[in-house]
Amino acid sequence: MKKIVFLTGAGMSAESGISTFRDSDGLWEKYRVEEIATHDAWLKNPSLVNQFYNARRRQYLNAEPNQGHKLVAELEKKYHVTVVTQNVDDLHEKAGSTHVIHLHGELMKACSSRDVDDERYHVQLSPERLEIAEGEKAGDGSLLRPFIVFFQEAVPNISVAAKEMEDADIIVIIGTSMVVYPAAGLLYYARQGTPVYVIDPKDVAVSNAFNVKHIQKGASEGMKELTQLFNKI
Repeated sequence: MKKIVFLTGAGMSAESGISTFRDSDGLWEKYRVEEIATHDAWLKNPSLVNQFYNARRRQYLNAEPNQGHKLVAELEKKYHVTVVTQNVDDLHEKAGSTHVIHLHGELMKACSSRDVDDERYHVQLSPERLEIAEGEKAGDGSLLRPFIVFFQEAVPNISVAAKEMEDADIIVIIGTSMVVYPAAGLLYYARQGTPVYVIDPKDVAVSNAFNVKHIQKGASEGMKELTQLFNKI
């Protein structure tokens, strides 16, 4: 079986009603990133940061996978599929994808603020337990924080994602501008000549060094077209 690696961004989940950050009506228009999404912000005002992400969980609670998510998962019947996502939602998992690498963390998890990656202190959040309470502590006694990779922090899964790109037979990029690093650099780990499909209604900055087919549609319509193309192969 051939291996497909998907690299997905905010545009993947936009049809599910989840606001993108960088569009004109996105979340960054309503909040200053320096106040709620940086490591310095967490150190300065952890209460405000937790309030912001508590609100995001309430907002996302009823979000459902769109047809694009479902068609990505459906390809597991014929291919080895890995999803590398910049999104913190769990819509790929809800749709049935079984191998998902989250580059920027997971909204439905909380963790120690002393050691974010120590799985002993990870807390799985749920519809019944959505919020991190004011002053709530992790198992190691530090403040419980969102399991989110803040700006100014390293991206632990980037090396894992790079290895997936090296092994890919096909790469599909959906709903990401390819301007945010380090995720934007992942494509350069692909083997020379690997076919790359881009699904996005907008132009996407991908080097001419790659064999790229651009499907200028949203996630769901674009995945329908891609699935039809794969069925002809």
